[in-house]
Amino acid sequence: MSGAADTLMLVAPLAGWSTALEEAPDEVFAARLLGDGVAIDPTAGTLHAPCDAEIVLLPASRHALTLRTAAGCEVLLHVGIDTVTLGGEGFQAHVREGDRVRAGDALLTFDLDFLARRARSVLTPIIITTDSGWEIRKRSLDRLVAPGEWLLEVAAQLTDATPRTPATAGAASYATRRLRVSFEHGIHARPAALLARSLRPLAADVRVLTRGREANARSTVALMALGVQHGEEIEIRASGADAQNALDALTAVFGSRPGPDGSPTSSARAASPQAAVPHDSAAHGAPIERPVLRGVTASPGLAVGRALQLKRPEIYLREMGAGIAEEHAALDRARAQVRGRLERRTRGPSSERDEGAASEIAAAHLELLDDPELLAAARAAIEAGRSAGFAWRAAVRENAAALEALADARLRERVDDLLDLETQVLLALQGEPEGSSAELPAQAILIARELLPSQLIALDGARVAGIAMAAGGATSHAAILAAAMGIPTLIALGNEVLAVADGTEVVLDAAGGRLEIAPGQERLEAARAQVAAIAAQRAALAAAAQRECRTADGVRIEVLANIGSQAEAQAARRNGAEGCGLLRTEFLFLDRHRPPTEAEQTAEYQKIADALGERPLTIRTLDAGADKPIAYLPLPPEENPALGLRGIRTSLAWPDLLRTQLRAILAVRGPAHCRVMLPMITEPGEIEPVRQMLEELRRELGRAEPVSLGVMIETPASAVLAERIAAVADFLSIGTNDLTQYTLAMDRGHPQLAARLDALHPAVLRLIARTAEGARAHGRHAAVCGGLASEPLAAPLLIGLGVNELSAVPAAIPELKARVASVTLAACRALAAEALHQTSAGAVRALLGAAVTATEAHV
Repeated sequence: MSGAADTLMLVAPLAGWSTALEEAPDEVFAARLLGDGVAIDPTAGTLHAPCDAEIVLLPASRHALTLRTAAGCEVLLHVGIDTVTLGGEGFQAHVREGDRVRAGDALLTFDLDFLARRARSVLTPIIITTDSGWEIRKRSLDRLVAPGEWLLEVAAQLTDATPRTPATAGAASYATRRLRVSFEHGIHARPAALLARSLRPLAADVRVLTRGREANARSTVALMALGVQHGEEIEIRASGADAQNALDALTAVFGSRPGPDGSPTSSARAASPQAAVPHDSAAHGAPIERPVLRGVTASPGLAVGRALQLKRPEIYLREMGAGIAEEHAALDRARAQVRGRLERRTRGPSSERDEGAASEIAAAHLELLDDPELLAAARAAIEAGRSAGFAWRAAVRENAAALEALADARLRERVDDLLDLETQVLLALQGEPEGSSAELPAQAILIARELLPSQLIALDGARVAGIAMAAGGATSHAAILAAAMGIPTLIALGNEVLAVADGTEVVLDAAGGRLEIAPGQERLEAARAQVAAIAAQRAALAAAAQRECRTADGVRIEVLANIGSQAEAQAARRNGAEGCGLLRTEFLFLDRHRPPTEAEQTAEYQKIADALGERPLTIRTLDAGADKPIAYLPLPPEENPALGLRGIRTSLAWPDLLRTQLRAILAVRGPAHCRVMLPMITEPGEIEPVRQMLEELRRELGRAEPVSLGVMIETPASAVLAERIAAVADFLSIGTNDLTQYTLAMDRGHPQLAARLDALHPAVLRLIARTAEGARAHGRHAAVCGGLASEPLAAPLLIGLGVNELSAVPAAIPELKARVASVTLAACRALAAEALHQTSAGAVRALLGAAVTATEAHV
């Protein structure tokens, strides 16, 4: 369909829900690197022509095609995300390159169910390519569309006298370079967009030549039309003022390093994640413009160093196998190699800095490596004729897709564990040597979209000063490992961080959520001095942390640790923890096909109790449900798992599971004082049946001493009813993470709301005060074991609100104790009274910051 000569009307090419391009789960489409457009979530498997045009590009994979109208507007239709990896399976083309079509003609049919199972997403971008000179004026969004319904109005852009590839007269130069293509599926849409965008700020005319054909490197369509496959050699020719810079930019995107004669020195296969090959900012876009990027803290701290970009590898895979027996044997050999490596890691920390986190992550990967369903799926694919690598990847991706569909963000982050294991096995299949890692400069600030745990473990942690990730989650294994290693880490910085050039000096202020890009020598020197002072202070704090915690006027405040393993218990004790305020027991129940036995549980609890010695051990009963599904519990699907069957509700629904866990806890022996804590309590009536069960088991096991039974306050309901709950519970512990989520009505896993989900919001503080008041009415302890307890800045405020126990991550304990020791109870109460009258979390943080400054000035 068409309009005036300079406008064009496009109709919907397929049935489905139209949505903004930003919804595409791929940064190349979402960031409009290929061009502007919309996306359609299809409900049927036929792709139609959106306008009268010529088919100018139809790759052999048949997953996408490009049309060009008579007026020169180029339209890219890309069915699904990462569908190029399917190699054409599930697609049938009804047109060929060079065909002329009319609006509504059928172009492709595809198996929608097959794509939904195998592809990353079926969301289909409809793109007006950047280099065709047209722009979108109007678009139809957020509605169900049918083929042939109006979708877009586009118009030709006004041109000016400025050439698109400027070159300064008298300053021109010429350069050429030969490279080998390392992209796993050749130059398809994503790499073509990255190549073209890397040239935008440069004044050069750049051409790519191969097999007697030539393409303008600034045109994504022209690059795709070359049909360059993985491993092919290409020649790049550049002329103009920035000719050499253009070659360097493209070389960085390809991940190659040219030899002295211009020939490629990299292998066709990209480097492994262990090798962590750095790449130039051009791989992700134009030079960064903002000097400061904002992110979310995953591990606090301050670091100064030079940026080093890390990327995941593109691994070449043969789809078809060389023989069923041979491929089964190859998979077995690769898994055995990876198993040996993981088993060595489970025997202890890979470095003094990781506190055993690496060994625990390795143990989780071992469970996945031997997962029977994962292995069965891979075996079935091999029996169908696929290669070992292709079969393993397909099995992993299918399981990863199932995890990504879950509502719980923490479980979705386990997808990275699967992808990490996928990479380890594929590299073993290709004969990648163990332990190959990049030579890091001292004080490296690692930058990546997301880091795999194996990438971080393989690097020299002593040379990693900080980590900055474009995406990621605070509870991902990479973030947990970074925190255990004491590496300042920021997540959710956005794609702009991927444009920071290697070698750029940066200041990473993880506590403040800031990454400062090339801030200047004065700021760098000041930050280095601050880092040195922090190191000296940390040593002094570690020594002081071994003492009992009291305020400056002698009020006793207990500081305990949140832990999830024996290694963390040992780290907590070294850091001065006075016990465990929260033992998360989910590690025993998740990622398995049957519940842990009483003996298994007792053995784990006993190891942790032994590590703590005489210190108290607070064991939280299983906190799982629809938000953290368990394979052996027939939990119904829920529209909103955070509001469904979880926590104590799950335990009461399956009392045998709870009974076994309580028996295991009661079987712990030694000097440790065990306490039981119930999650997600909303009313007193949920406590009584558990207390009855606990007392019956105590008598049955002949245990004379009583067991303290406490509850977590994680909902506004339980905070409001705190006095009633304290009448039947022995202690209250506030979980600020969930309490904040429910109070502010913000999903704690929502990336766009991460910065606003702040437990210092006055509404949350009022509920904490209400809880402490209810506990005090019955002479009970009021503790905080949520994330807010790990913020030393908040400690005086929590004490002022009536909290007398803090349970924090082990690494935060020395500073937390020092902060408590610097204030008086009267000052804390005055601070709390003022904080409750603020109107935002930001205002409360400003108030607390001013209080810290005043205290330091007084000292």
